[in-house]
Amino acid sequence: MPIYEFTCTDCNVEFEELVSSSSPEVICPECGGQHAARRLSTFAFKSSGRFVSSARSSCNSCNCGPGSCSGCGH
Repeated sequence: MPIYEFTCTDCNVEFEELVSSSSPEVICPECGGQHAARRLSTFAFKSSGRFVSSARSSCNSCNCGPGSCSGCGH
């Protein structure tokens, strides 16, 4: 069963929920609202002994991806 990230459009709370294909609508744990929007998730994986994020921010020194800079160590 995959875990998804949601934002409640009623109260703007961000939360995670395990969701199966047969699950009813996701309910916000904060306000009980049924208007949750699934967010685009970021993830990390281990490559060559280092964790690399899927986020697309860059280093200020050399514009590399986070966790993948061999020039400045970021």
